[in-house]
Amino acid sequence: MERDDLIKDNEYALSAHHSEEEGSAVRSKVVKVTIILSLLTFVEVCMGVWLSDRGAFTWQMVKWGFIIMTAIKAGLIVMEFMHLGHEKKALKWLVLAPYIGFILYLAFICLTEATYIFTVGGGN
Repeated sequence: MERDDLIKDNEYALSAHHSEEEGSAVRSKVVKVTIILSLLTFVEVCMGVWLSDRGAFTWQMVKWGFIIMTAIKAGLIVMEFMHLGHEKKALKWLVLAPYIGFILYLAFICLTEATYIFTVGGGN
């Protein structure tokens, strides 16, 4: 029995049919996503360093900015580097819907339970 990886004259590798243009397009997209992720991280660090001690309103904006930029970065990573962006729409939703639901559930719990100590009178 002949092994699949030892097909004569390496026909298996030649049957991939990838052109140089396709490879170049994939590499340029990966570089573009990496640059976007790096820029978002740089903006997050700058916000944390320069805006963290400017006041309560600014600190709230920094926290929301962190949350939004982190969600964008996570989406870019999942779509490009985990190859979910190249799948059909139904599979994308099958994978992403439970995570979106869980995140919304956690946000709901955080927002409703955060005021518990003030409504019951358990705190001083």
